[in-house]
Formats: sequence, structure tokens, C-alpha cells
Amino acid sequence: MLRPNVIVVGSGLSALLTANYLSEHMNVIIFTKSSKNDNNSFLAQGGVACAIEHTDSWKLHYEDTLSAGCYHNEEDAVEVLTKMGPSELRHLIQKGMQFDKNGHGDYSLGLEGAHSKRRILHAGGDQTGKELMEWLQSTLSDKVLMVEHETVIRLLVENNNCMGVQTANANDERTDYFASYVVLATGGAGALYPYTSNNESITGMALSLACQAGAALTDLEFMQFHPTMLSVEGKAVGLISEAVRGEGAILQNSKSIRFMETVHPQKDLAPRDVVSRAIYHELEHGETVYLNIEDVNQFEERFPAITKLCRNHGIDLNKKRIPVVPGAHFYMGGIQTTIHGETTLSGLYAVGEASCNGVHGANRLASNSLLETIVFSKKLAEHLLIRKPTDKEVPWNRNSMMIRDLDLLQKRAVPLPDKSDIQHMMMKHAGIVRHEAGLTELKDWLLTYQPYWQAVQYFTEIFEIGDIEKIHMLHLSYLITESALQRQESRGAHYRSDHPVAKEAWRKVRIIHTEKKSKGVKERDFNEYHHAARDAAWFF
Repeated sequence: MLRPNVIVVGSGLSALLTANYLSEHMNVIIFTKSSKNDNNSFLAQGGVACAIEHTDSWKLHYEDTLSAGCYHNEEDAVEVLTKMGPSELRHLIQKGMQFDKNGHGDYSLGLEGAHSKRRILHAGGDQTGKELMEWLQSTLSDKVLMVEHETVIRLLVENNNCMGVQTANANDERTDYFASYVVLATGGAGALYPYTSNNESITGMALSLACQAGAALTDLEFMQFHPTMLSVEGKAVGLISEAVRGEGAILQNSKSIRFMETVHPQKDLAPRDVVSRAIYHELEHGETVYLNIEDVNQFEERFPAITKLCRNHGIDLNKKRIPVVPGAHFYMGGIQTTIHGETTLSGLYAVGEASCNGVHGANRLASNSLLETIVFSKKLAEHLLIRKPTDKEVPWNRNSMMIRDLDLLQKRAVPLPDKSDIQHMMMKHAGIVRHEAGLTELKDWLLTYQPYWQAVQYFTEIFEIGDIEKIHMLHLSYLITESALQRQESRGAHYRSDHPVAKEAWRKVRIIHTEKKSKGVKERDFNEYHHAARDAAWFF
């Protein structure tokens, strides 16, 4: 294969769609640290939210997205998503992607939380992501090379320009790859938490890599927790799609009380942050929470994957009650981008859940994630295709990675924690409900490992992949904690029990994290837009 014009990191829908669009005119190589099926896209159950029915409109979808996002959204991004969505989805259908239809030959549209209309297209019942991924993999251009089990451990940057990536394979062999453009499409950071719907590989490492390289991150305090993960022996073992509630399932506690009746006007179909906190409250008071599926018609036929999941874990569906707990699901924060996927670092782009162009605001509307991949992958590809890739070789200064006192730094640093320790601390203090004391305790714990991420460029030279990943998990966890401490209000997925209301002055105030070099030492620079508005928040 020729030297790639574009390097895409990730293997989900955003990665494949971007690669396919670009491959018409460019050579593309995809790197994924696991197999091509180890990504969140394969796990997506619900479907694609899109206003394609004649009684629906992009404006209604637009308003629902803003409302669910607590009006923290960037309106231009929401308009692009909801306007472009129908035409882009029809384009995929014309190319051969099939969605479920009813007995009349019309698309079988589902209803999910915070939607004002039935507008969720699904495939294979509750296997939309899997169906989309398998179809895309079968149509992937032969001008796209996919390399599996090769982890990107460094972004190669020279003169504030991203020139390529360094990877490590299972044998810890390191290779540098250069390209005109690097696209991060690695998903979010759900695996920072012990209870998650995400693939275990989704640790947010690429977000930390981008920040270390000089790109800005934003909205890191907004991690969405899905209300209904299957709960078995104290563990969350798989997702129970919101579409189940859309088809008539209701939430009950062990006393059969429908607690959502008094929590929100939309009851069981309230926005995800509302439902997750309500379930959390029940669990904190010693209750067990169940999804009652008595009123769901033909449950096993409509939800075959969920049926299989329940049976594999010994759940008797004849009892019509499925035990559930909330789990980390979708990251609204990420690498700050424009609607074209441009980051603040030249040559580096991001798309999908790894990116943050503000489309989801403080809380993603159900089933907007697959639509996001379809729309913004196209926007990114169109942007790159009008630019001319360069084949100019740029010298890479390997000597700049050396440091004399690395051995001394290692001796001063405490041993790295296990992944499970990081996940436990994040769930305990930066989970569904947060407060200053817990966040401060978490920050102090994370700061004991600060020498690792401050010198991660050097530790990357000598550590194996597992330890490198843990350093980036600790770094991102610290940035999330800082964001959660700074946002002294509750909005969407970010809930502070010591600041339990949304403050108008905080709406659309974004906390930005960047890294800058000063006298050879990296210093963190926390920028907050609208300082006057932030200070005025105390007088809401």
C-alpha cells in the first residue's frame, strides 16, 4: 500500500464511514487496538433517530435535541445533525442498508425517552449497530487497509502540526506512521467506570493523547449514564435498550412502586439523566429496581439480543421483571472540534463520540449517537476532500523524547493502580451524583499519580501498552474531576448534590482543557469562557 494520506484511529461506525467516504480519492489506513468488532458501534441496540416520517420534521427533532441537552448544545451543530440526517440516512438505504419494516412495508419507527415523535429506525430488532457495522464492513473500499491489534500510543507532532502516529503491537513492537491527516474516531470513555455499556477497550486514551499533543478538550464533566443496565449479582452485564421502555416497559422498585410517576412529566421516558438519578436514589435507599415488561408486545421477537442476554445470565423472562442499574454509557465531552471535525491542533481531526462539537449539549438525546456518526463523518470527509494532501516528508526528532532524570522520576512515583481501582474511584466520586468533598478526595488521589502523566511522553518509551493506557486513564480522570469541580451547578448528566439546580448563567459556559509547554515543562491551562457569567452564577 502507498503511504497513507489519512490515518484513522478506531474501528466503529465513525471510523468506517469516514474511511469509506475518503477512500474515493485518498489512501486510508485504519488502526484499532483490538479486533474490528471490539467497539461500541457493534453494541448499539436502540437505532437511529431521524425525522423521516411525514408527520415529523427536522425542527421537532432539533427542539427535542436541545431540550434533552439542557440547552447547552451548539445550535449550528444540532441544525446540521437534524437537517442532514434524513438525506444521509436515505443515501445509506439506497446503497443497501436495510432497516426493519412493519407488515405494511413502512419503516417500523420506535419511541425513546425525550422524543416527541416515533422516529427511531432499527435493524435486526435491537441489533441496529451490529447490522450497520456488518453492512459497512462488507462494503469497505479496497483502498482502506485495516490493521487490528495495534494500539496508537503517541501522536507525532512537530511545529504544532500532527504528522502521524506511533503504534505498538501485541509484541510491543513500535512503528511510526506518517500521513497528511490523522482522524481520531475511538469512541468515548465509558470504561473509566465499573458499570458501563461500553466495550472494555473504550478507556478514553485517545482523548488524553490528543490533550498531551496540544489539542483542546471540552465538556469533560458530562458523562451520560444509561438508566437500564442488566444487573446480575451486583454487576452490570449488558444494556437493556431504552426502546424497551418505548414499547411499554415501566420501572418499578421491589415494592412494585412506579417511582417515575412523580419524578418527571414524561415518567419512564424522561431524559436519561433524570431516570438514572431516580434509579440511583432508589438503590441508595436499599431498593432493587426492575424493568417490568408485561405490557411489551412480543418482547422476545422485538428484542432478540436482549432476550439472549437475559437468558445467558439466568433471568427468567416469564416473571416479566428484569433487574437494572445505571451504567456509564455515552460521553458528551471530548476533543473540541468544529462541525467539520477540526481540532485545535493542525493536522488532527476527531469524529463521533471522541469529538465534541457541542451537538449533544449536557445530555445526549436517545439514538442521536448513530445519526451523529453518519452526518459528521460525511462533514469531515467533505472537508478533507477539498484540501490537498501532501506527500512531503517531515523529519521526526526522536532525540527530543529523551529525559535524563527518568529513573529518578520513576523512583519518586508511587506504583500505578489497577484499572479496577481507577474505575471504583471514578464511580464513587465522579459518577451519577457528585459533590465537592468527594470530588476533592478523588482529585487528591489522582494527584499522587501526576508524575506519570506529566512525563507520559517519556514513560511511553519504556512502558508496555497496559501501563501506558493506565497513565492516560488517570490523566483523563483528573481532567474530568477538575471540570466537575469547576462547574458549580447541576445540568444534564452533571449533577452536584451541593449545587442541585441549573443556573442560567452557566448555560453554554464551556470548560476547556489544553496543555502548553513552558520552559520545557508541561503546564495545564484551564480556560473558561464567559468568566463574568461564571461569577454571576452565584446570583441565579
